[in-house]
Amino acid sequence: MPLTDTFVRQVKPIKPGGDKYADGGGMYLLVKLTGKYWRMDYRHLGVRKTLALGIYPAISLAKARKRRDEARELIAEGIDPSTAKREKKQLQAAAAANTFEVVARVWLNKTAADRAASTHEKLTTWLEKDVFPYIGNMPISTLTPRDVLLAVQKMEVRGAIESAHKVKQLCGQVFRFAVASGLAERDVTADLKGALVAIPKKYYAAITEPQQVAQLLRSIDTYNGHAYAVAALKLSPLLFVRPGELRAAEWTEFDLDAAEWRIPAHKMKMKIEHLVPLATQAVAILRDLHRLTGETKYVFPSLRSFDRCMSENTINAALRGMGYSKEVMTAHGFRATARTIMDEVLGERVDLIEHQLAHAVRDANGRAYNRTAHLPARREMMQRWADYLDKLRRGAEIVPLRHPY
Repeated sequence: MPLTDTFVRQVKPIKPGGDKYADGGGMYLLVKLTGKYWRMDYRHLGVRKTLALGIYPAISLAKARKRRDEARELIAEGIDPSTAKREKKQLQAAAAANTFEVVARVWLNKTAADRAASTHEKLTTWLEKDVFPYIGNMPISTLTPRDVLLAVQKMEVRGAIESAHKVKQLCGQVFRFAVASGLAERDVTADLKGALVAIPKKYYAAITEPQQVAQLLRSIDTYNGHAYAVAALKLSPLLFVRPGELRAAEWTEFDLDAAEWRIPAHKMKMKIEHLVPLATQAVAILRDLHRLTGETKYVFPSLRSFDRCMSENTINAALRGMGYSKEVMTAHGFRATARTIMDEVLGERVDLIEHQLAHAVRDANGRAYNRTAHLPARREMMQRWADYLDKLRRGAEIVPLRHPY
């Protein structure tokens, strides 16, 4: 006769070894002095076994019956429910151990060689400050899109919109690593498309009038800063690479005899290796700097540690020190300076300028540029640009921009 809730609640132990009360389907209630236990006897491969279904009252009669029925379904499929239960516990333990923070730190270590030390530090700081405090201790296999969204939205609320988007992408990389490692089913950040406020367009202040550029170049020449900062300032208009690419430059990337700087793909925004032809003026600056930092990894090492590159604020701080506010000129603005004057004053080919800026230039077949595209022509253009800057600095050639009116 099946058990009832009333009987289960009121029954007391009688025998010292416990009393069994059957409910059907192999399930019974074992009543002992220490408590009431749900059990199920079954046979698997001819061997008699007993499965623990839980303890009353935490597991009610209805829940115990549900667990019994689930176990009987497994038996019907030839699966031992005891083995299935043990494996489930092991999976749950593994999931609990593989929290988002644990997986993220493994991913950081495995991929550290693929990025600059400064980038690695920035990613680690983002995770430690903006992600781990909210989802770091949660099993990565249980995280939902909303869990990640709530974390990155905290950055969005304080105005760090661009960083919030980058951290969302960073979390996606961790999830994809977890999927490849069998620790998660999918990248849940894929469901967050459009969930954050759009990144506002960023415009970097830049001086583009030749006469004002001439004064800037003379200010750089007389800037009384640290030798590393002075060299970086002098190279910024000559090379017009992105500030992050310049400050993270390593000596192994340069061939001064060949007058070339090959920037690895992992350092580039477009993830394509980039070649920068060096004008004679740039080579001269680099040779002088090599006497100071040639024994270190970075061309522009940090003043605090040779194991790190120069701070991202160094060039902008130098510009401020020379009296140029962020509304007038920025480190990134040297790119706009070069792009505008090379096109509108010097009449250089736009496609060559875009190649040298490492923009997403594509050929007639839709293929992205490669590092050697139009190299001889770009070498000549970079030398003409350096010579023009020298003339500007000396005041020998001030040509106003051509305007469409």
